[in-house]
Amino acid sequence: MSASVQVGLVGAGNMGGAMLARLRECGWLVAMHDIAAARCDEAQALGARVCANAAEVARGLASDGVLIVAVVDAAQTEDVLFGRSGALTGLRAGQTVLLCPTIAPDTVERCAARLAERGVFTLDAPMSGGPARARDGSMSLMLAGPQAVLARHVALLADLSSRRFVVSERVGDGARTKLVNNLLAGINLVGAAEALALAGRLGLDLSTTLDVIEQSSGQSWIGSDRMRRAIAGDLAPRAHVTLLEKDTGLAVAAGQAVGFEGPLGARAAAVFRAAHQAGLAEFDDAALFQLLRGPDRAA
Repeated sequence: MSASVQVGLVGAGNMGGAMLARLRECGWLVAMHDIAAARCDEAQALGARVCANAAEVARGLASDGVLIVAVVDAAQTEDVLFGRSGALTGLRAGQTVLLCPTIAPDTVERCAARLAERGVFTLDAPMSGGPARARDGSMSLMLAGPQAVLARHVALLADLSSRRFVVSERVGDGARTKLVNNLLAGINLVGAAEALALAGRLGLDLSTTLDVIEQSSGQSWIGSDRMRRAIAGDLAPRAHVTLLEKDTGLAVAAGQAVGFEGPLGARAAAVFRAAHQAGLAEFDDAALFQLLRGPDRAA
């Protein structure tokens, strides 16, 4: 593959696949890799170049190209970058890695330091909004990194996201912001599931109750989005239970590291762990409603 591809992407799952489709629609030539053959086939059908591993993706990047990492967690991130056939073997000085997973700030900092030894820049860029918003370019990006690097890639970032928040120039602050956001998302989702479970026990119509909440002080975006699906019995995974299980746990740990412990974060994290233990790990996180209403209750 000639070194002419401006964007590489590793991880074409729910979010990464939506980002890839968005980039292709905007005219970017994308080289990609994913461990799932079906995702590679989907990407190829969109006109992306499919590579055998992350190293091959990196080797095909232009001298000022960007490698987007859109995997799930820290272990996958570090394997993509530094593992066997990892991207580091193919990256060159002057290129940029866009780190999109929700991972601990110290993991972001550690990855950035290793990349910097090769002369590769890092943009800390966790994302939020779900696959539909990633697909239409309206997702949020929480950006942290050198201003000059952000400016260099403004066209790419603008196509990826119409809601870009430059948090700071300190790599790791994007991750910190995302953890704060996702902790609140987790708390709100647990609260919404609890409220709808209570509504059911009180004999209320769930859809009507949610109509009221959506126009009243109890409204939250994640509550509306997830509980509508839960009421309909639609638990097909857009965001698995394990994602907010991971993220709330990371947020609580980040708080503990600076001597902070709030009244709700650890409790919300425990609910996601309970959902996992109850066999709901691979379902959409709307399944918290199923957990809290109890298995013997009809929706």
